Amino acid sequence: MYEPEFTVITPTSNIVDAGLTDDFSLLVNLLDRQTYPYIEHIVIDNASTDETITLLKDYKNSGFLNFYSEPDRGKFDAMNKGIMRAKGKYVAFLSCDDFYHDVVAIADIVDAMERENADYCFFPAYCCHPEGFVFLFPPSMLSTFQVNPCARQAMVFKRSVLDKLRMFDDKFKLMADYDLMIRLLLGKYKGLYFERNILTYKLGSEVIKHATQMEAECRHIFYKNYKQFYPMTDEVLDRMVKLSEVPKPLLDKLVTFFTPEDKDTFYQRAEELYNMRVRAMNERGN
Repeated sequence: MYEPEFTVITPTSNIVDAGLTDDFSLLVNLLDRQTYPYIEHIVIDNASTDETITLLKDYKNSGFLNFYSEPDRGKFDAMNKGIMRAKGKYVAFLSCDDFYHDVVAIADIVDAMERENADYCFFPAYCCHPEGFVFLFPPSMLSTFQVNPCARQAMVFKRSVLDKLRMFDDKFKLMADYDLMIRLLLGKYKGLYFERNILTYKLGSEVIKHATQMEAECRHIFYKNYKQFYPMTDEVLDRMVKLSEVPKPLLDKLVTFFTPEDKDTFYQRAEELYNMRVRAMNERGN
């Protein structure tokens, strides 16, 4: 029976000085315990200047991973370098402090994607917030055109699809994964919902620290992807970013990228998300 290779790509940068050695060791060792036999782990290191290279060499010499160390332009540039080196039919992206907590996860996902001939897969995950609490992040693909619908770590992609999409647009330093998700839907690639929670990941502190940059990138992402469907004026972009308010004519175009059975739910979710953002803004104003 044919069993395709599965590649996990991890960007790193001075993880020893950052106090992430134990987290990285957990990621590596839990990958090694996966029941699926054909897993390739590629680490793309941003020319670390601490003891990270020594750590990576030890793992490479023990047969756990391959790594490449050279300067990059950020984590999405590193991920693109990993994609270009990946041998796997399927590709996933885990940061050094993420891990699959289910040891049969990869085997079951590969089986499901092969069976359904899916281009990508998405699933719920536990998210560890920098403030110390953990919550379940369930994916909501019907909301993709308004907000980031899913953790990038909680997705698996066909390598061939990433090539067709020209990988991550790394001019977006914080939100390139969200841009990729929008392009997946606009390209009408086949997604598969894997309903089991198999992953624990840490929410990146950079997104929280740099909310203004995140909003600016969202503006550019919306303009880039929706300008073919509707005039994306500054006012439209402002309201989309701050309130998730999408003009009805644009919604009518975007709904066509889902199945007819999802049409009513799509409009309902769009309205609910807008109302929720308005309530939140009013509460902050009070």
